[in-house]
Amino acid sequence: MLFLVIGLVLFLGVHSVRIVSDGWRTQTLARMGEGPWKGLYSLVSAVGLALIVWGYGLARQQPVVLWVPPVGMRHAAALLTLVAFVLLAATYVPRNGIRARLHHPMVLGVKVWALAHLLSNGTVADVLLFGGFLLWAIASFRAARQRDRVQGTVYAPGTAAATGITVVVGIAAWAAFAFWAHAWLIGVAPLGR
Repeated sequence: MLFLVIGLVLFLGVHSVRIVSDGWRTQTLARMGEGPWKGLYSLVSAVGLALIVWGYGLARQQPVVLWVPPVGMRHAAALLTLVAFVLLAATYVPRNGIRARLHHPMVLGVKVWALAHLLSNGTVADVLLFGGFLLWAIASFRAARQRDRVQGTVYAPGTAAATGITVVVGIAAWAAFAFWAHAWLIGVAPLGR
């Protein structure tokens, strides 16, 4: 459990710098330069992510169960993760209506993904992992919206074609992950086999 906690502190910590100290981040970025800043940021993120994966894998070997979710929560989680994948796709497809309306779809996707996994899993490791990401995503979304207001950020309007492409890409990515990659990478087949 210790490696999971350290990983979460590193990964979510580096991703929270802009939330808790945007001014310091801006000054440090200017002082260090973009390349070194991104390199350090990426290194700390990668180490944190590796520790999260390793720590969560270790914690799953001796789970401490807090509750046993009803079977129906697996279905709710599948539907919510579908929404999360569409939101993730909206981050990358240019000029889609989802991004135009919601402004920060990746962070919203993390919120939905984390909530889905909290609903369908009930161990201490799950609460730490998915609860940590959910709390981070809530704080990150709030901070990003505040920055948008302060900076007067205007998002380009979306087009129907780009929005359609976003939804199709999100659904395809979700299907690949739900029916194949989740079992291959995580060892759990969320929709059964």
